[in-house]
Amino acid sequence: MPNRKFINIGNGSVVAVERIISILPPESAPIKRLVQDARDKGFLIDATYGKKTRAIFVMDSAHVVLSAVNADTMVTRMIEQAE
Repeated sequence: MPNRKFINIGNGSVVAVERIISILPPESAPIKRLVQDARDKGFLIDATYGKKTRAIFVMDSAHVVLSAVNADTMVTRMIEQAE
């Protein structure tokens, strides 16, 4: 396995940094449709553990991951980890 970097997305869940295509806020209608489409196709991973969704990760595998951690916080964590 290659040397992968992971980032904590909350509640002890992690994702591989190099597999992330984008981190999105959950408020807009197109993003809500993206989440619903992923749910319908079986590609949704809910890592919120019942908390409010604050960030949505679109992965290169077509999976959509929901996180309870704010998108801005996630970007900050990624920048800090890269340094």
